[in-house]
Amino acid sequence: MSVFEHAAFRNHEKVLFVSDEASGLKAILAVHSTVRGPAVGGCRMWSYDSSNDALTDVLRLSQGMSFKNIMADLPIGGGKSVIMRPAGDFDRVALFEAFGRALNALNGEYLSAEDVGVSPADLDAASRHTQHLVGLSSGTGDPSPITARGVFFGVQVAAERALGQNLKGVKIAVQGATGHVGAYLVRHLAEAGADLFLADINEAALKTLADEVGATIVPADEIYDVEADIFAPCALGSIVNPDTIDRFKFKAIAGAANNQLATPDMGAELQKRGILYAPDYVINAGGIINVMGDLDPRFDANWVEGKLQGLKATLGEILDRSDAGGRPANVISDEIARQRLEDARSGGKAAA
Repeated sequence: MSVFEHAAFRNHEKVLFVSDEASGLKAILAVHSTVRGPAVGGCRMWSYDSSNDALTDVLRLSQGMSFKNIMADLPIGGGKSVIMRPAGDFDRVALFEAFGRALNALNGEYLSAEDVGVSPADLDAASRHTQHLVGLSSGTGDPSPITARGVFFGVQVAAERALGQNLKGVKIAVQGATGHVGAYLVRHLAEAGADLFLADINEAALKTLADEVGATIVPADEIYDVEADIFAPCALGSIVNPDTIDRFKFKAIAGAANNQLATPDMGAELQKRGILYAPDYVINAGGIINVMGDLDPRFDANWVEGKLQGLKATLGEILDRSDAGGRPANVISDEIARQRLEDARSGGKAAA
């Protein structure tokens, strides 16, 4: 399958394939849109089964960043990068230094932050060879706490809409509970009085976290079967799919993971089952909002908090339109994002 014919290509501006034999780097950098400014999005390192899987992931994530950034009304475009994790032992510093050199080929059209499998220390290594980075430890640092705060607001809205109440006593199943974002979210939810069911492949960290917040541990492959009110996926994407959807007993889904719907039609399937869906790229935009501080000092903590509150309002608008028109929330959200991008492309100002 060629790149242009790939189902997830969707008019990307640029896709760069990078190979560095010395370090073992094999990476794909995707720029979906620069109509609002340089494309910004994290770098993910994962053990992909094939280069086509890596390509599918980066293309979907890149478009998701365009939608995320435009829906948060940020003056940036959307892009993403993925690194195919080398098998066996490898020199991590050398790998990310090579990644830094690769970023220079895009001449600042794409700025990378961290994502799954990548830490601020990795970006520090990359920064020895490039300036096209955000979220460094010397700058805004780890965006996970702010991402989690935005997702927490999204879960609050989901509880209000689907259950008519706040989070006290609400049963919430969290997948990927010990991840960078998941652990912060779990603590927010526990503080709000939620009854938590946690799953993660990191069993030792999971036990420590569950003991800390008084949560129930669920085997990773059984999280879809929990009789909870809300499901908060905070691991990888495509978890709402034909194999899982009939197992759901949830009233709402609101989590941090990107691309939670395996295919867009899963949104309609959730709606048929009476399950509210909070579009992931709307509520998980806190991290990218936070790293704006690396681009302009005017984007300070007060500005970030205002933007996080704005995410709640945007989600509310999407759910209002979904209820009024009887159409899936993901379809409504995508339509708004595409229209804003088109407005920006034609020279108009995207809606705030």
